[in-house]
Amino acid sequence: MSNIKLFESKKVRTHWDEVNEKWYFSIVDIIGILTDQPTTNRARNYWKVLKSRLLKEGNESVTNCNQLKMQSADGKFYKTDVGDVEQIFRLVQSIPSPKAEPFKQWLAKVGYERMQEIQDPEMSLDRARENWQKLGRSEKWIQQRMTGQETRNKLTDYWKESGVEKSDEFAFLTNIIHQEWTGLTVKKHKDLKGLKSQNLRDHMSEAELIFTALAELSTRQIAETEKAKGVQENAIAGKTG
Repeated sequence: MSNIKLFESKKVRTHWDEVNEKWYFSIVDIIGILTDQPTTNRARNYWKVLKSRLLKEGNESVTNCNQLKMQSADGKFYKTDVGDVEQIFRLVQSIPSPKAEPFKQWLAKVGYERMQEIQDPEMSLDRARENWQKLGRSEKWIQQRMTGQETRNKLTDYWKESGVEKSDEFAFLTNIIHQEWTGLTVKKHKDLKGLKSQNLRDHMSEAELIFTALAELSTRQIAETEKAKGVQENAIAGKTG
């Protein structure tokens, strides 16, 4: 589950590994924040130099990081160095920054909140509602957004059960449904709204949310009726839906 977290209004790309119940954070994003880099490229260069230095020092606990595909500012997905909470704590200690302590507290808070949400999923919904209210969304819009998310979750649950596993396969099927009712790919729809890494659904109108939910509801019902398996059969159900 990929997501965006905010530290002092700056974005940190994250991924929640449901199997191992572990957060992963984009190292470049964190370095950009801690060192006040003006661009992602500058943050990436800083990490390259720091990583080389840490390797020479034998600091494998930080440099043995994983790579995950994360969405960049251009909307495309690229392999990105990520670290779990323990690795990021060690990384923060290697960077002289006045933001180090506040960032450690933020990191601990993110982990704690996720544990709370696993035990009580309703807390995740409450936090989402609070964020949408801060963005000035009406109660009607928020209700529609939450209803649409529930519909979406039921569809993706079916896809998982029917053999769809990879994130790019989920994106492929989602794009088919979206293009059928909007006439636009997800990327072109985001471009039309001037969005980059933001969640498209968080910037839809009430009507767009309703049509998206209807399309995904009908897709799931068709897929279940026809017992669709795998990407290709689910793609046909998506087009029909």
